[in-house]
Amino acid sequence: MHALIVVAHPNPGSLTHAVGHAISAGLAEAPGAHRGEFADLAAEGFDPRFTQDDIAVHLEGATPTADVLAEQARIARADALVLVYPVYWWSMPALLKGWIDRVFVNGWAYGTGADGKVEKRLRHMRVHLVALGGADQRTYARHGYFGAMKTQIDHGIFGYCGARVVRSELLLVEHGEDGAPQLEQARDLGRSLFAREDPVRDLAG
Repeated sequence: MHALIVVAHPNPGSLTHAVGHAISAGLAEAPGAHRGEFADLAAEGFDPRFTQDDIAVHLEGATPTADVLAEQARIARADALVLVYPVYWWSMPALLKGWIDRVFVNGWAYGTGADGKVEKRLRHMRVHLVALGGADQRTYARHGYFGAMKTQIDHGIFGYCGARVVRSELLLVEHGEDGAPQLEQARDLGRSLFAREDPVRDLAG
């Protein structure tokens, strides 16, 4: 099985990158012929800006640009999509949001059926979300930040396309921690990525 692990952080020495590599390492340790493809959006220079070309794809059904087609192709090759990112202002970084804006487009991720209703075209996709936050658990719980993130990202993005969010993890690193517990969690996630059919929340409604 093949997992596409997408990491969005400008610093290759960040904990975000380390978590992504730990997931890949855990996947390699799991029984079976599994492999992980590591997509470092910052290092690859993916342009997250939504341009006139992207508007034409959305409104007029134009053919996406070559960089978008390449991203769609490597997503299509994967049996699971794993997004690893730091929490910026209680959401994902602009780089990752722009990747979703440009890649998960009308005509590919979703469409309009003959009855005028939305067609969810990614029902086959299994998604694992791994967010890294710097605030403590009380902050996220008191203000409802993680719940809001799930509504926006799990349901608002992937549910709209019919994709199945298998895991939605928030790894919190408190002041003074070295990140070791989070890396072990990430390795465990990699080991179990294809171990079983995890319970999946129905986000397609």
